[in-house]
Amino acid sequence: MVVEESVNMHMELELTNECALPIGRTVKSALLRAQAESRVIVGLSAAINVLSKSPDGSLFCLMAVPKAGDSATHMHEVLLEAFCYENDIYVIKVDDATKLSRILGQESIESCCLVQKTWTGDLIEEQLNKAENQLVDYCEAHWEATQQPIVQLPAV
Repeated sequence: MVVEESVNMHMELELTNECALPIGRTVKSALLRAQAESRVIVGLSAAINVLSKSPDGSLFCLMAVPKAGDSATHMHEVLLEAFCYENDIYVIKVDDATKLSRILGQESIESCCLVQKTWTGDLIEEQLNKAENQLVDYCEAHWEATQQPIVQLPAV
């Protein structure tokens, strides 16, 4: 009985790890495509500025796990996260600001970015690509979680 439980726990752990890796690649794919389409706002100040003017134009807010010691930045990030939830913007927490910045081709290390929505026609209908649909499903599955999972971004 103990061996069977151990095998089941090991299989669940493997499935969890397998699921964690592809979502990081999906995040990277969505970011690169949005960046190619000029739909990425990079940086905490820029994100706050855009959201204060037009929160309904944003689809995702990606936030790196905060570093210890910078309480002012952490406070801004907490407020940004709360604002995103209040305005139905999906928040995706990622493991490393350096990896996020490298994916976006930034010289400086940025702790967050926004992915803007794509609209068809005269702003009638929101259009999502395959990676964005997968991320929406991922976010919906974790929307009610008390603590959001941290997405492991692939090494760049």
